[in-house]
Amino acid sequence: YLIPKPFDRRLITTIAPAVAEAAMRSGIATRPIADLNAYRQKLREFVYQTGFGMRAVFSAAKGVRETRIVYCDGEDERMLRAAQTIIDEGLTRPILIGRPDVISARLKRIGSKLVPGTDFEVVDPASDSRYKECWTSYHQLRKRHGVTIDIAKTRLRTNNTIIGAILLKLGYADGMICGLSGRFAHHLRQIDEVIGKVPGRSTMAAMTHVLLPGRALFLCDTHVNEDPDAAQLAEITLMAAEAVSRFTIKPKVAMLSHSNFGSSQSASTRKVSEALAMVRAKAPDLEIDGEMHGESALSEAIRDRSDPESPLSGEANLLVMPNLDAANISYNLLKMTGGDGMSVGPILLGAALPVHVLVPTSTVRRVVDMTALVVVEAAAE
Repeated sequence: YLIPKPFDRRLITTIAPAVAEAAMRSGIATRPIADLNAYRQKLREFVYQTGFGMRAVFSAAKGVRETRIVYCDGEDERMLRAAQTIIDEGLTRPILIGRPDVISARLKRIGSKLVPGTDFEVVDPASDSRYKECWTSYHQLRKRHGVTIDIAKTRLRTNNTIIGAILLKLGYADGMICGLSGRFAHHLRQIDEVIGKVPGRSTMAAMTHVLLPGRALFLCDTHVNEDPDAAQLAEITLMAAEAVSRFTIKPKVAMLSHSNFGSSQSASTRKVSEALAMVRAKAPDLEIDGEMHGESALSEAIRDRSDPESPLSGEANLLVMPNLDAANISYNLLKMTGGDGMSVGPILLGAALPVHVLVPTSTVRRVVDMTALVVVEAAAE
């Protein structure tokens, strides 16, 4: 056995259940554990604060056929550490884009025993056998948008996000994760150019899951649309409600505003009210109300003072903000003041294929959490 570091999380998540299982097999256990999988899950929730909120997603991810998820930041040490957990958890067979020598050197530096090519696939942009197929496909997609053959060839050697998106589009992967470096908007633009939007959708958006003590909140649009109009806001709301359902949580939607049930008649307020009417017309069974203050969304007692007949019951769990500033500021404040910095996302909404764009501050655990989510999405395709 290898002796782990004193604060290696595998002390709890891997070694503890292994010892318990060995004790039961040998007959020395005085209190046998009836369900080892449930025991392992409880240990993960103890170690990883996102464990409880992501339980249903992880359970669903482990129940699907083997998937292939491509990671565009294959040389990043966070990605390599995440790959170990992803493989240990049996979530997917990772495909890492990067230089094989760099990946091997960094695996050695972090003490990982993973073997490139055996434990996971490596896509080397400099020598991959599918290079011609990839640049040809990319050129066909973008040749009427200023992309020449030479530009296509160069990008399919140097731009990992485009490489990953083309592999996904051609069917060499079932899902994709990028964004550990670089700007979110830059990655999103490239994804839109290669992958595109869900048919019938006019926009993409981002939802973030903030983990608070005793409460799960989803906020949107935290990263994409600066000032969506009423139709876009309605579309974002419908996409977000569908995404919340993947967590096996019934969406309870509050359309937020500085106005509380008509207390103001500003342009922003009218936009939110119009969006609400559009959502109700398209999804009459969705539990939703607005426009309202944040306190009304999170307190039924406060909401009842304005409208005791509101169709929204209890606390809202999906908060739809009127613009990007409101959503992103709220998300970061909640995350740091109430959620101990724990969140899942950004969860990209509206892309034609399962793909997510992380942010440079993402942790190893966030990569693992988003992997479980993209696996579930890929299985639903």
